[in-house]
Amino acid sequence: MTRILTLLCLLTFSISVLADDVRPKIGLVLSGGGAKGAAHIGVLKVLEENRIPVDYIAGTSIGAYVAGMYALGYTATEIEKIMLNESWSDGYSDTIPRQALSYRNKQQRDRFNIPLNMGYRDDEVKVPNGLLRGQTMSQLLQRSTGLVNQFGHFDELAIPYRAVATDLETSQAVVISNGSIVKAMQASATVPGALQPANFEGKLLIDGGIANNMPVDVVKALGADIIIAVDIGSALVSKEELTSTVAVLNQLSTMLTNASTERQKQLLMSEDILIRPDVGEMSTTDFTIMPDAFALGEQAALEHLVSLQGLSIESEAYQKHLERKKRLSRNWLDDIDHPIVNIVFNNESKVSESLLRETLGLKEGDVVTEEELAKGIAEIYSLDKFERVNAEFIDTDEGRVLTLNTQAKSWGPNYFQLGFSWEDDFSLDSAVSLDLAYTMTDLTDTGGEWRNELKLGFEKLVSTEFYQPLDYDQGFYGRVKASYEINDWEFFDDNSRVLQLSQKQYRGDVGIGYNYVKEGMIELGFTGEKGKLENALLLEDFEYNSYGGYFKVGFDNLDSINFPTSGNRVTLDVYYRTEESPTISHIEPSDESVQVEFDWRGALSLGNHAFVGIASLATVDKEAGFSVHVSELGGFLNLSGYHKNSLVGPHKVFGAFVYQYDLGRDVLGMTDYPLYLGTSIEAGNVWTFRESVDLDDLIYSGSLYFGTDTSMGPAALGFGWADDGEKAIFLFIGKNW
Repeated sequence: MTRILTLLCLLTFSISVLADDVRPKIGLVLSGGGAKGAAHIGVLKVLEENRIPVDYIAGTSIGAYVAGMYALGYTATEIEKIMLNESWSDGYSDTIPRQALSYRNKQQRDRFNIPLNMGYRDDEVKVPNGLLRGQTMSQLLQRSTGLVNQFGHFDELAIPYRAVATDLETSQAVVISNGSIVKAMQASATVPGALQPANFEGKLLIDGGIANNMPVDVVKALGADIIIAVDIGSALVSKEELTSTVAVLNQLSTMLTNASTERQKQLLMSEDILIRPDVGEMSTTDFTIMPDAFALGEQAALEHLVSLQGLSIESEAYQKHLERKKRLSRNWLDDIDHPIVNIVFNNESKVSESLLRETLGLKEGDVVTEEELAKGIAEIYSLDKFERVNAEFIDTDEGRVLTLNTQAKSWGPNYFQLGFSWEDDFSLDSAVSLDLAYTMTDLTDTGGEWRNELKLGFEKLVSTEFYQPLDYDQGFYGRVKASYEINDWEFFDDNSRVLQLSQKQYRGDVGIGYNYVKEGMIELGFTGEKGKLENALLLEDFEYNSYGGYFKVGFDNLDSINFPTSGNRVTLDVYYRTEESPTISHIEPSDESVQVEFDWRGALSLGNHAFVGIASLATVDKEAGFSVHVSELGGFLNLSGYHKNSLVGPHKVFGAFVYQYDLGRDVLGMTDYPLYLGTSIEAGNVWTFRESVDLDDLIYSGSLYFGTDTSMGPAALGFGWADDGEKAIFLFIGKNW
C-alpha cells in the first residue's frame, strides 16, 4: 500500500511538472523611464492578481531595478512598499553630510565651500567622468535588495534575470547575467554625464536605454515563448518647448531611447503583448510622480486584461509556481543570517587596511544587518578619500565572506579646492573673499599631506602646511605650517569708517595632535610671529615679534556651520607668548601674554523649528595692556547691526540666541533646500584694555532674515539693528564663517 501511495505521489508530481513544461514560457520585459518606473509595479500587480507566471525577466535602467527585485523573489506589493517609500532624489547627491566628516575635513569644507572635484596627476588636470560618483545610488540599491550574495549566474535567481547596459566605448548593448545584482542594476541605470560610468569586466557601462531600452531580444534568447513588454519611454516634445540647451539634450536622449525601443518592437509577434502606460509626458526625474505612474501602469495592464487572462494558469499550478520561487529565493535569503567568516579588503587606494577595518566597525563572527553594513560603508566613505565604496557577499559552507571594495578618487591624489564669499551691507565696500588651495595627498604610507593655500579679498593669506599622521589609524599627527597674511582693521562710527590699520604678519606653527574622536582633536605646539601695523597717521610702523606655545581643543558635530539644526561646535585656544616691540608710550620692549579664545555654537530642532545658541569669549592677559592679538565683532549673527568686523579688540564677550523656522519645507513644499525665516537676539562688545572691560557696556542687537543652505554654501538677506542706533541691511552669499 505504501508503495502504491509513493507511486501515485510521484505520478502526480511528474504530471504537474510536465504540465508546467507544456505551457508556454512567459517573458517579461521592462523598459527604462526613470521615475516613471513605478508603472512597472502596477503591471506586476495585475499579473499576480490574474495568476500569470513570469518565467524570464529582463529590464533596462529603472526597468532593470524592478525586474531585479522581482527576480529576487519580492512580490509586487513588496516592491511597491520599498520603491515608493525610498528617497530616490537622494540618490542624485553624493555630498557627504557635514556631521559625518572628520574635524579637519569640516574646517576645510567650511572654508572651501564650492564643491570642486578637480585634481592634478601625470602633468594634467583631472576631473571626474560624471557629475556624480554614484555612491548614494549604490547604497540605495543595496538597501532595496538586502544583503544578497554575488551570483555565479542570474539563472540562479527565483526568475532568470538579465540587466541591459550600454558599452560607452562601442555603444553596443551589454547583457549582464552574473555577479552583483546591485552593480547590474546600477550599471543599467547610469545616466551618462550625470553619473560616472560603471566598471564591469573591463568595460565602461552607462544607461542601457541608449542601446536597448526595451530588451525584447534578450528575453526571447532566454527561451520565452510569449513576451509581455512594458514601454514607459518618454514622448518627444514640440518645437515650442525646445527653448534651452537642456531641453535640446533631453530631446536627443529621448530620440535615442525611442529609436532602440522601436527596433525591439519589431521583434514582437502577434501572440506577444505590448503594454504602454500613459506616462509619456511625465518627468523621468521627479520622483513625486511615482504613485501616479503606479496607477497608470495598473490601468494600462487592465486595458489588456482579455489578452493577459489568456496566459492565466489554474490556482493550484500558480501556487506551485509561487512556492518554487519562494524555495529558490530561500537559498540565498537564508544565508543572510549566517555570520561573517572573513572580511576581504579590495582596496584600490593608499588608505591603510587597519584604518578601513576600524572604520567599518564589523568583525569576523558578526551576523551583519543592513543597517550595520550601511553605517560602516557610510563611515568609510565619509573619510572623503574615495570615489566609490561598496560591499559584496560570497556565501560558503563555513559562512559569509564580505568583500569591501574601496576605489580612490580618479581625479587625485592631488586636489584643488575653491571657496567664495560675498557680504554687503549696502553702505560700504563689499567684503569679498576668494580662497584657493592645492593639496598633495598620500605622500607617505600613513597619509601625509602638503597643503598650499591662497586667500584674496578683504583678507589676504599665503600659507603652506605639511600634515603628517603618525600612525596608520591616523589618530596622532604632527604638522608644520608657515604663512604670510595681511589684515585690515577698520574702526567705524555710525557705520562710517573712521580709522584703518593694516597688519602684515609672518607666522610659523609646529604642533603635535591627537584625534581623540572623529569629531574632535587636541593639539599642542609652538608658534612664532613677526609683523607690523601700518597707518598713514602713524609716524612710523609699529613692529612686533612674538613666540611661545599653544594648546587647542575642539569638538564639532554640527550639521551646518551657518544654519545648524543639530549638534555642537566647541573650540578652546590658549596661547602663551613672549611679545617684543619697540618702546612706544606705555608699551614695554618685551612682555609675556596669555591669550584665551573660546567659541561655542549649538543647535537643536523640533520639527521645522530650530533653536541655536552662540557664545564667544576672548581675552589677552598682558601686563602692558596693549596687544596685537585681537578679536572682531560685527556682521550677520555677530552683532548684526554692525558692519562686518567693525569692532576690534583683544577682549571680547558675545552671546546670541537664534530661532529658525524652515518655511520652505513646511509651507512651500521645497524638498531640495531649506528656506529659513530666522530672528536673533544678540549681545556683545570688545575692549582695547583689560581694565576697561565692563558688562554694562554690552551692545544689544538683533536681526530678521531669510536664509538657505545649499551645496554651494549659505545665502541670506536680512536686517540687523543695535540698541545704540547702528543698523544694517545685509546680504551674503557663500561662507560666512
